Amino acid sequence: MTSTQMFDAESVSFGVTPTLWWNDDFLDIDSGIPFEQCVSEMALAGFDGCSVGHKYPTDPQELKEALALRGLRVSEPWTSTYFTINAMAEKTVADFRESLAFIKKMGGTDLVVAELGGSSHQRPVALVENRPIFTDDQWEALVTGLDHLGDIAQNEGMRLCYHHHMGTGVMTRADIDRLMDSTDPEKVFMLLDTGHLMYAGDDPLACAEAYVDRIKHLHLKNIRQEFLEDALKEQLSFHDAIESGVFTVPGDPEGCIDFEPILQTFADANFEGWIVVEAEQDPAKAHPLTYAKMAREYLRDVTGR
Repeated sequence: MTSTQMFDAESVSFGVTPTLWWNDDFLDIDSGIPFEQCVSEMALAGFDGCSVGHKYPTDPQELKEALALRGLRVSEPWTSTYFTINAMAEKTVADFRESLAFIKKMGGTDLVVAELGGSSHQRPVALVENRPIFTDDQWEALVTGLDHLGDIAQNEGMRLCYHHHMGTGVMTRADIDRLMDSTDPEKVFMLLDTGHLMYAGDDPLACAEAYVDRIKHLHLKNIRQEFLEDALKEQLSFHDAIESGVFTVPGDPEGCIDFEPILQTFADANFEGWIVVEAEQDPAKAHPLTYAKMAREYLRDVTGR
């Protein structure tokens, strides 16, 4: 563990997603925790902010006041893109503009997107085996669409951060490489999700080292190796893998990802932005505040703040 401070408090903020308290893809993974308890526990655990969940107030002013009361800010909104399927480009751009207007009102800078055209991750099917493999035409549509969204974001002083994701057409390191090689590096940035990349069979540290200058947003998600091996062997759906306990937080001794060299990579590159803890877990099985505190204490030990 480090004895010095890795990150400047003015440049780096630590966030957490509400997926410790409930799931936003699968509404049945929910023990009934309300919004107020969720954000209060985020603050109690020591985080600076959070991403947005489906139980949050939809009025930006109401949400801003509720978070400010607890010393929290919004780290990012999520926008699903659908450039690789028919007749969805116009709606995708409209949805993105709506997210952009929201994050501007919330005082944030980052917009997170992921292409969900043909995705298997929300369906009750084998996750990896049924994920889409894009054709060259679909790749071209995705790249063109993302460059357009990146241009919209840049013109508004915002950053577009692409989230590679299990069950989607941009899932593996090879997919990430193609996307990064094909998009405008000045407009399309990357969100590194450590858990998703390890689930896909790739090394998050190697990816961090390769794209450290292009990664502007981090999701720190841990993996329980034994559960991952079972999920792959049993060809589980994403829902069932979550329920099995495949994901956990940084600092959990049951997790297998070593986050210290990953964080050091970004510290050495003078990273500025959000570092967000994420663990899609069943709150009935993994007490949310316990795991939130575990993760925040680990980050404090490793980063010095």
